[in-house]
Amino acid sequence: MAFTRSGSLLAITLGLGIAGAAPVAAEMNTEAVRIAQAGVVPTSSIQQQTLYLSPDRAYSYNLETERAVTVNGLNIPAGAEIQGQYEPASGGLRYVANSVMINGRAYSLNANSQVLNDVKDPRDTRTGSIAEDAGIGAAGGLILGEILGDSGIAGAVGGAAAGAAVGNVTADRVVVVEPEEMINLYL
Repeated sequence: MAFTRSGSLLAITLGLGIAGAAPVAAEMNTEAVRIAQAGVVPTSSIQQQTLYLSPDRAYSYNLETERAVTVNGLNIPAGAEIQGQYEPASGGLRYVANSVMINGRAYSLNANSQVLNDVKDPRDTRTGSIAEDAGIGAAGGLILGEILGDSGIAGAVGGAAAGAAVGNVTADRVVVVEPEEMINLYL
């Protein structure tokens, strides 16, 4: 048997023939294929409504791939479902993916997003909420003015301003995820 640097000649010499040299990957029929730790998978939220998530707890939601990508030989089509959850991280939440569904089969996926930053809850800082806080502050200013003996419009106006400012400052912090918002997952 001769040794040569030519892979084809070696295969023929060993009696394998070129047609008989099937790729190893084609022979794998496992339910879970480990995806290598390299690359980026562009995804987006599949939720139809805006999500307002507290940065203090985990939430299970699925994402979908925005475009077809190939990772370590595995073709992930556009629209493939990414399964995982948003998990607390410093400054907000991070999406942690654990699998991708392709043609009804789950493949293991270990990928994370960057931190999705928390913001003041926009539902608490809308005009109606601020006006409500201002009204509470104005009533508090009037009551305080009565107690201190300075009952007048100045107490109500000052209380209204304070209520609006404090209401805006003390709004809950949430991570807002819009429908179809792009979230890159890093492998």
